[in-house]
Amino acid sequence: MKFTCTKPEEVFTVEVVREIDCTTKSCNGDIIPIESRTGTLPLQNFNRTFIWNLKAPVPRAFHLDFTQMGLRQILPSERCPDQHTYTLLALQRTGEAAIGTYCRNGSVSGAQVLNQGRLSLEVTGGRKLIPTMFNLSVGEEIKSLAVLKVTLPEGTSSSEFLSPNYPNSFPDDDLMEWKFVVPPKHNATVVFLGQTQPQCLKKEPAVEYRHSNGQFAVVKKLSDPQPAQRRDSFTLILRNCEMNRIGDGSTGLSLRFKVSAKRRSLPVLCNVDLRKERRLSLHIEKTNLMSDCELKLNSVIQEKITVPSGKISQLSFQDCPCQELLLTAIRIIECRQWRGCPAAAAPVPLTAPVLERCLPAPLGSVTWILRPPQHGTVELLPTTGNLRQSLPEQPCNGSVTLTVAEDDDGTTVGQFCPQGAIRKVQVHTNVSITASASTMGGKERWPFSHPLLNISFTREIAERYIFTVYPMKGVPTLLATPSWPVGMKSYSTVSWIVDVPSKLEAHLMFDNISQPKCSNRHTGIRVQILGSLEEMYSRREDEEAGRKITVSESFYLNMSNCMPERGDFSVLTQITLHKDKNLLLTSILSAVAALLVLMVVVLAVVCVVIKKKKRQLSHQVSTYNPNGTSFLPGHNGRFPKSRKDNESHIYASIEDTLVYSHLLRDGAEMGVYGDPAVDVYQSFTGPTETKPLSLGTATERPEVGIYQPFVPPSHIAPPVPNRPLSQAQQPMVDNELYSSRSNGDTPVQSQPNNMNTEQAPTVEPEAHD
Repeated sequence: MKFTCTKPEEVFTVEVVREIDCTTKSCNGDIIPIESRTGTLPLQNFNRTFIWNLKAPVPRAFHLDFTQMGLRQILPSERCPDQHTYTLLALQRTGEAAIGTYCRNGSVSGAQVLNQGRLSLEVTGGRKLIPTMFNLSVGEEIKSLAVLKVTLPEGTSSSEFLSPNYPNSFPDDDLMEWKFVVPPKHNATVVFLGQTQPQCLKKEPAVEYRHSNGQFAVVKKLSDPQPAQRRDSFTLILRNCEMNRIGDGSTGLSLRFKVSAKRRSLPVLCNVDLRKERRLSLHIEKTNLMSDCELKLNSVIQEKITVPSGKISQLSFQDCPCQELLLTAIRIIECRQWRGCPAAAAPVPLTAPVLERCLPAPLGSVTWILRPPQHGTVELLPTTGNLRQSLPEQPCNGSVTLTVAEDDDGTTVGQFCPQGAIRKVQVHTNVSITASASTMGGKERWPFSHPLLNISFTREIAERYIFTVYPMKGVPTLLATPSWPVGMKSYSTVSWIVDVPSKLEAHLMFDNISQPKCSNRHTGIRVQILGSLEEMYSRREDEEAGRKITVSESFYLNMSNCMPERGDFSVLTQITLHKDKNLLLTSILSAVAALLVLMVVVLAVVCVVIKKKKRQLSHQVSTYNPNGTSFLPGHNGRFPKSRKDNESHIYASIEDTLVYSHLLRDGAEMGVYGDPAVDVYQSFTGPTETKPLSLGTATERPEVGIYQPFVPPSHIAPPVPNRPLSQAQQPMVDNELYSSRSNGDTPVQSQPNNMNTEQAPTVEPEAHD
């Protein structure tokens, strides 16, 4: 060849093409790319492409063996570091399909292309060709576009693969296969790095995984998680659908994925001794069903392992990452007779078992099954602080969650965590308590070495569940019915005993009430003060329930379920403690009352002082009025009060003679006295004097404020009434205080005390009102 330009390598490229038409018997041999049989390299400065057009008899494929060099798939835009790039094409009736672009030194060890295809090698100008031999033969009858054989190397490796025509669409309604050979004691994992989904008219794109023997297959969508930690060789088949390529803008199907492999670990042996653990068992299971983890109990392969109590067991774990294992422990605490059962005075702490460190996974949860005697009750007491329910409004954010359930049927009582207001939980049936570590990761040990709860067995209680609650001031406490948000069990009852300190009141708010339609009995919500028989609040399912109530003392909150025909019974209650408003009002009223009392006392003292000063200035002396009305001087012309209005009939003191005046009436009735009537006012008929009545000397004046009977002077005293002689010796007054009666009615005579028998006493009419 002769070129007229000085640098023809910049204008021309060189292609070396060889046609190989295989028959059923021939076509076997080796292919070695060479540039010159004479040893000269006249075209080395040109970009050279070596092309082999290959054809196999229908329906068979031609087979290329790259075992000596191996190929590594790259993106079509990439170039290989040694400037030697291989491309494999499949020739179909619809056109060419690029199986892939490859570099040397990879995991692709062979390829089969259906019927016709092309293999090309591009070498950059100026680079010397590296002659590499690969074998060509007639392959099998295949149903897919092409089959690539991938031999994964020993140790840790990772290889990427692309769908045909990547990044363009895979051929319509076609198949592509990759056969992965996994080395012994190795695991392989498939991860999808990128994909595009087509618009399909028929079928759907999918990925199928077949076992090496072809008997086991798993079909997954492109969006599903792909298998991980596969132990054996497998085939990955990519299926495309019949695509809709008219005006939908779809880019079709494309897939980019990675297959990684690593050496499988040696078995981990662990001896577990549970001879000293009473009624404790361990359970180990795989969380990933597709995992290659192999579990053995006493050299027997098992899907799940249960280590029984009271024995030594040998466990084996092979290729079992800790993230794929779940380890749980179950302990049973049971009492058939009350004697020897955990009592309230000596409760039993619930602690997690101490396990061997050779176990490959941490303890995920511990379950205690509590079985009291017949008709017994299980009491749960937190060892430190109180508990609270885990609710959507107040989820548990700590490192442990306690799930309390009925052991008979698994009915959930509730989930609880520390730092709340619930001080005690009582359940009238067999109970299971599961403590789950929620913040553990990796191979950490159980995070709690101290007991989480103290338990005891007590006698039967009236309710199925009883919670003792100590709310904190100003902090809302949420209480949900058992099994929340699912409804309560039929005919079950629950009570909360809520402690309300003095000077505080509890505000109850029923935030969420779900009522069923009952087929038998009724649901009930009741609030009752402790020690009181009267209910403050009571509602059924057919009554409109009030949403708020205020209680100023410790109280019961009781709820009961019916037999629901449809619907569920569930209630969410919020309790908040505030200062007692009535106590504040009482304090204010007490202060006002004390102030009023003080004012009244001061006013009374002032009045007494003023009255005393008036008495010292002017003595008020009563004046006798024959018309029967006494009035006081110094009234400034006011009309005197009548007897019923004035206070003349009220005395500071009364003498005995006036006290016994009723005896005078008795004497008159017996004829002792004459006509003058006793206790009746008689007009004065004696002589009158113009001189005012002398009050005597200062020493004879009566003491002010003390009653003194009026005794007139002797010269104006009324005459002694005439009485028969037969009665002269009769005592003037029969004094009942100084006489004693015989068996008859005739009184015994006795001398009256301080009485003058010769003169009848003068009695002022004011003394007998």
